[in-house]
Amino acid sequence: MSTAELTLDLPDEQATDALGSRLSQVILASLKNKQINELETGAGAAIYLRGDLGAGKTALVRALLRAAGVTGRIKSPSYALLESYKVSSLYFYHIDFYRFNDSSEWQDAGFRELFRPDAVVLIEWPEKADGQLPAPDLLIDLSYKDGGRAARIEAQTKRGVAWLTTLSEM
Repeated sequence: MSTAELTLDLPDEQATDALGSRLSQVILASLKNKQINELETGAGAAIYLRGDLGAGKTALVRALLRAAGVTGRIKSPSYALLESYKVSSLYFYHIDFYRFNDSSEWQDAGFRELFRPDAVVLIEWPEKADGQLPAPDLLIDLSYKDGGRAARIEAQTKRGVAWLTTLSEM
């Protein structure tokens, strides 16, 4: 499967929020159109986020979750490792592997079972699992750029390519 890539400048917090909102729209639209089950039968959706501390990973996930309809406080999973949310019949799992010291800790914690057809799994610091995770639909690398941020988004599945194509047209 070939990959597709999109790079975006995020000069401020509003741009990061807008990207999160657009990602949410793309994901929810694909679920409504049943693209998830048609493209990747039985697989839950996955987005992995990489970047230095403070690069905007949690901010992007918060914006995505807020746009998906999550109300109330959206906490960083840095200490709890996992924060879960349910919107209608869809589960969102926000996981942070930053504190992991061993690549097998994610399996020992039982996170593999979260990859299910009715779930979107959002993982910060996926590199801490040392390649043991299923391939994500989207891999988002956030970096500092000119006082703001840059997002490099890479699609790694058919579903991810469809999402990225839609996202680039928005």
